[in-house]
Amino acid sequence: MSCALCATDAPLTPYPVTGGPDGASVSLCATCADQIAGTPDPEHWRCLASTMWSEDTPTQVLAARMLTRLSDHDWARDLSDQLWLDDDTRAWADNIPRDSGHRDSNGVPLAQGDTVVLIKDLPVKGANFTAKRGTAVRGIALVHDNPAHIEGRVEGQRIVILTEFVKKR
Repeated sequence: MSCALCATDAPLTPYPVTGGPDGASVSLCATCADQIAGTPDPEHWRCLASTMWSEDTPTQVLAARMLTRLSDHDWARDLSDQLWLDDDTRAWADNIPRDSGHRDSNGVPLAQGDTVVLIKDLPVKGANFTAKRGTAVRGIALVHDNPAHIEGRVEGQRIVILTEFVKKR
């Protein structure tokens, strides 16, 4: 058998695909499993151009998640734009595991869509206003490549906020 993502003939181990049906997993080589957990090498992941069309739903979900993580690269954005997933599969792919490394000022884990409160007045560069202490920021978005940053809307502006200046509500 070969790796579900890169098709390498190597020893495989089951890798759980979280956020979907219980027990969903794919068989991955050590290289893919290590890079999913750590820092991905973009050249290794060019294999996603064919993997993303797999008929296996957990494989599609992992491919979609890796393309999102690699969105700094034009080729990955192009592939992600081409990828069509049905509504249930897209929801699964977008369901990032809760412990993403993003934590508020008290060390509480943050998740996509959480509401946080600012614990300090924050001047917003380029927008000529200050986000006031106590302001609730609803429906935050996690910045996937930087656990110290989240995004949210304050006074109608989408801004990047350092997690050290928020607490989860």
